[in-house]
Amino acid sequence: MRKFKFLIAAVVVLFLSCSNEEQSPQPTEAQGYNMLLIGNSFFRPYAEKLDVMAVDAGFINHNSKTVFRGGENGRPINFWNDSTSAEHQEIKSILDAGNIEYFGMTFGHDSINRIEGHHAWIEYALQNNPDITIFISLSPFDFPNGDPNGTRPDWNTFAIDNGFSSIQEFYAYYVNEIIHNEIVDELRIEFPSTKIFTIPTGLATFNLAQMKIDGLLLDDIAMFGARETSIFTDPKGHQGDVVRETGGLIWLNSIYNADLNTNTYETGFNTDLHEIAKQITNNHDPNYKQ
Repeated sequence: MRKFKFLIAAVVVLFLSCSNEEQSPQPTEAQGYNMLLIGNSFFRPYAEKLDVMAVDAGFINHNSKTVFRGGENGRPINFWNDSTSAEHQEIKSILDAGNIEYFGMTFGHDSINRIEGHHAWIEYALQNNPDITIFISLSPFDFPNGDPNGTRPDWNTFAIDNGFSSIQEFYAYYVNEIIHNEIVDELRIEFPSTKIFTIPTGLATFNLAQMKIDGLLLDDIAMFGARETSIFTDPKGHQGDVVRETGGLIWLNSIYNADLNTNTYETGFNTDLHEIAKQITNNHDPNYKQ
């Protein structure tokens, strides 16, 4: 009988021990990445948002080194060709030091060879960062109401002139047929051991602009105006805060696979920007996610 009571006591102790471990799991820390990010004003806001959002989401040691130039000068090919510029030398210096895990660039080219700029930088990066991951952030079309100089019509006319019924349909074609098929696929052939993916950043602009037109935003947001309260801040189509916050969440999910259902980052808006970003990333072609 005494032996039987001892066994019961031992089982109870073991059960309580297991229960305590189950109720108080050891916290785990998510490791951040060491990143190099180069681009222009349709890229920079999201790089800056990622720095804040990644830390807020608990990704320790997230670190990004950033190099920016405005307009076409922020495209990979321009950074590469301007070999005497301080920015070109800075990018090379960062890559030469090694330990870069993610290298993010914007889209853009300057010749018939669409992959020229990205190819040059990836080839250079691999010399001292053989395990580097590459991503390309997909910017929206600019000049939503048309170029004031008359070189580009408004988005709707631009789409119709190119045979599409909406700017969203035109953009989807552009991303899938041009950027993915003719750029990313070609880069993957050139660098078969390197992971290359895209981030559908531009859809934050298109979707929020359409929601504004449809009256679906839960905030008092103008189409054009101050950054804090508008979709666009100027005729070029630079992003207001509502777009920047949504785009930042798209980056956070695309790079860190953060769960936007449970993420607690405060965007400062009543509109559910987490849900908008989640729908965009969920609908992104899985062949071009990381």
